[in-house]
Amino acid sequence: MKDQTKIIAALLVGAAAGAAIGLLLAPESGSELREDIADYVNDLVDKTKSKAQTAANDLKDYGNDVADKAKSKWNSVVGAASDYKDQAEEYASGAFDEAKSRVKGEADDLNTSVQNA
Repeated sequence: MKDQTKIIAALLVGAAAGAAIGLLLAPESGSELREDIADYVNDLVDKTKSKAQTAANDLKDYGNDVADKAKSKWNSVVGAASDYKDQAEEYASGAFDEAKSRVKGEADDLNTSVQNA
């Protein structure tokens, strides 16, 4: 983007210089020359404003695109983290239930052994 701006600025300066030289060397009266220069400068100002507005709009659009992509990536990361959390909870719950069942089974076996002894 920076290189494009430099190129556009160089083209505008070159065009302005070329037009100014052409106007100054043209065989016209002073009032006509001043009017031509004023018209040219006004046109140049209008074109510059238009280019600046276009660049500002492009930059705004680019910023919005970057923000949207960042939000999308963030939501994706949050979603993946939530999925991993849910999986970990399921695994932990299953492991806890299995351990509880084994301990209960061992306790029942031990209780039966004590009662039979």
